[in-house]
Amino acid sequence: MKKPYLHWTQEGSGPVVVLSHALGCELGMWDGVAAALKSRYTVLRYDHRGHGRSEAVPGPYTMDLLADDAAGFIAAQGGGPVHFVGLSMGGMTAQALAAKYPELVKSITVANAAMYYDEAARAMWAARVQTVLAQGMEAIADGALQRWFTPEFRADEAGGGKLRVAALRERLVNTDAAAYAASCKAVAGIDFRAGNGGIQCPALVIAGTRDEATPVAMSEAICKSIPGAQLQTLPAAHLSAVEQPAAFAALLERFFESQG
Repeated sequence: MKKPYLHWTQEGSGPVVVLSHALGCELGMWDGVAAALKSRYTVLRYDHRGHGRSEAVPGPYTMDLLADDAAGFIAAQGGGPVHFVGLSMGGMTAQALAAKYPELVKSITVANAAMYYDEAARAMWAARVQTVLAQGMEAIADGALQRWFTPEFRADEAGGGKLRVAALRERLVNTDAAAYAASCKAVAGIDFRAGNGGIQCPALVIAGTRDEATPVAMSEAICKSIPGAQLQTLPAAHLSAVEQPAAFAALLERFFESQG
């Protein structure tokens, strides 16, 4: 299968941190976190296939394939090992990557993610795929923003939340619908219940206490499945790294420093 072109950026210097974004977003999702980290770390960000400025190759996509993309990207930038930080779809990529390519990761951070979806959840994902393919990205945009952010952040004019939400909405509706649908299917099909037990690197799991898309219980399950993993929470909805970038970055720095 053809390897897609992946758009990426690099900032800062120091130990390498790779940031992997959520479904329907692009690397700009990490602006606040990257700004906080780049004084002490080399921060690499990339757009998943079919997102942002990366190539929208035809599906089907699987999470294993997204892990292969991440591994190829890390290898191309020097071969690792790296601190790999993923949120939502990126956090699912992190779990798959650590299990399949342990030599490429120094640590993983799994934020606002899941490790398995039951049949009811998979039916929800299938319905979203059908909506997008029939009606386009606009049809699911407002629902996504309600899951992504708290009402306070969506309404926050003084602090810039409202502007950030508007920018992310624009990016979402401009995502290639077929690639988004293929990515939804990749997410829906995850099952890391067995693989996570073999992950050997340090792992940080971050949950949003107001995340209705991947509730805290999902993060607790991930934490229990990975030997030695630690769980931290933030007062945020699904895109915790956008809503609480300084606090998110502080959790990362403490985690990285704890590894010596």
